Amino acid sequence: MDQRKRLLWKVAPPYLMIMLFAVIATGWLSAHTLRSFFLERTRDDLQLRAQLALRDLPPSFPDTGADSLEQASVRLKQITGARITLISRDGRVLGDSDVDPKTMENHTSHPEVGTALTGQPSFDVRFSVTVRRNMMYYAMPVRKGTDVVGVLRTSVPLTRFEDALWELVGRIFLGALIIALIAGVVTYILSRGVSRPIIGLVRGAERYATGDFSRRISIPDTAELATLAETLNNMAGELDRRLRELTEQRNEQESVLSSMGEGVIAVGMDERILFMNRTAQELLNVDRQHAKGRLLQEYVRSSELQQFIGGMLESRDVPAPREISLPSRENHVLQVNGTFLKDSNDRQFGALVVLNDITRLRQLEGIRKEFVANVSHELKTPITSIKGFVDTLREGALDDKEYAQGFLERIGRNADRLNSIIDDLLKLSRIERDVSQEEVLLEPFNLNEVVQAAISACAVKADERQIRITTSSPGDVRAPVDPTLLEQAVINLLDNAIKYSEPGSRVEVETDRTDIFANIRVRDHGCGIGEEHFPRLFERFYRVDKARSRKLGGTGLGLAIVKHIALAHHGQVSVESAVGEGSVFTISIPLA
Repeated sequence: MDQRKRLLWKVAPPYLMIMLFAVIATGWLSAHTLRSFFLERTRDDLQLRAQLALRDLPPSFPDTGADSLEQASVRLKQITGARITLISRDGRVLGDSDVDPKTMENHTSHPEVGTALTGQPSFDVRFSVTVRRNMMYYAMPVRKGTDVVGVLRTSVPLTRFEDALWELVGRIFLGALIIALIAGVVTYILSRGVSRPIIGLVRGAERYATGDFSRRISIPDTAELATLAETLNNMAGELDRRLRELTEQRNEQESVLSSMGEGVIAVGMDERILFMNRTAQELLNVDRQHAKGRLLQEYVRSSELQQFIGGMLESRDVPAPREISLPSRENHVLQVNGTFLKDSNDRQFGALVVLNDITRLRQLEGIRKEFVANVSHELKTPITSIKGFVDTLREGALDDKEYAQGFLERIGRNADRLNSIIDDLLKLSRIERDVSQEEVLLEPFNLNEVVQAAISACAVKADERQIRITTSSPGDVRAPVDPTLLEQAVINLLDNAIKYSEPGSRVEVETDRTDIFANIRVRDHGCGIGEEHFPRLFERFYRVDKARSRKLGGTGLGLAIVKHIALAHHGQVSVESAVGEGSVFTISIPLA
């Protein structure tokens, strides 16, 4: 938490405290002076009243009777206006103008009485238990000759004065409070007037610190602050110009590096990441903003790449290009090239590594090799059979009509198989070519008509195997398609369903639509497909049961053709199956 205070709270409280202290001190001194002045005047007044009462005191005091002295005290009060108390030498109260003397205690212990009994007049101010108020007392010795025979005491209550004094004090404090409030408001206004230009300077500097140079700081009317504001504005202008230049340079570099298809990583000699472009971030699956300034080992999990860069920095020699695999991505291959970063003095301060993603290239090479091997194998099998049967016929089997006829039939079947393989390869090649050249024309068509045409094409084969084909549809299902291509895909699915279904079973073809897709489903109740075959089921020449597939005349290209026809319609083909429960193949075509 920031413990710093604003200027207002540094200036206002001390001024207010000084002002309050001055007002309170002045009020206290005034009250104290007034109280002293009043007590002094009251003391003089009591002394005059005591002298006036002493003059009219009965000459026989204190031997006058008690009733006479009590009457005398009342009479003296009427003359002087003060309370009169007559006290004997031994401290007994002989008469009092306000209280019955019989109820009063001995007054020897009272300070003013004790002093007066010694022959010296005395004053005292204290709370009177008898009359329950603060009183001022003046005691004067009564003499006969040189002997003190008693004491005459005059007293007046201080209640009125004290009430007036407290009222004065209250007014002083009320005035102090009002003055403090007025002073606080004035101080606040003055402090705001002083701090407002400073706050403007601070906010302007904060804007400049965040890179916002769109507004300049207003120039205050104070000379010192005006100079500071002008200096900040000049500094902001220069910073703005330099930042624009740096931003343009950085954006140019970022654009160049970001548009590169290769990943770029720059590291320092301590193997801390200096820079990483977007492609490298995607290839290595890291956050380049957080990776900047961190050790390479913290973010890059490839030990091969770590060794490549570490060995390069350690040997200070440019290594040969190298291929590495990424552990975070299966079968992902990168080609790594490295060079050194040098400053203007030709001193090495890091390394630059370029990552080329050659995964697709390696996959295509693998596919090409696998395709060549599969084609060679698929073509070699019937060719070998044909050659063997021809050699057998040449060696004399031709003369045996029964054997010759069987061999010729086998040669014909293998020739048909060879023709089917070549025909499917040509179909697949033609579909891929049309898709790549965008020559597949899609137009709205009723999928039920496509399905009926495909069923008609497969009717003879279905009858031979005693397979019943049924259809179901909610009505016309229209979608943008190439009817000829889509019919071929449905024929392939029906052909597989008929081949792998038991005689006497049923194959179901369904069409429906959702908000997004139109669907064609071909369901059989045959042997089914294990889930482990799903990932490769639509690859060229992939067979679940190779021996049975060849026996049934399959080329291994039917499902691959279905897949490419679905892709040509911007759709997809999927499969649901379980061993012994049959299979469901679904072609989904977008409605839009």
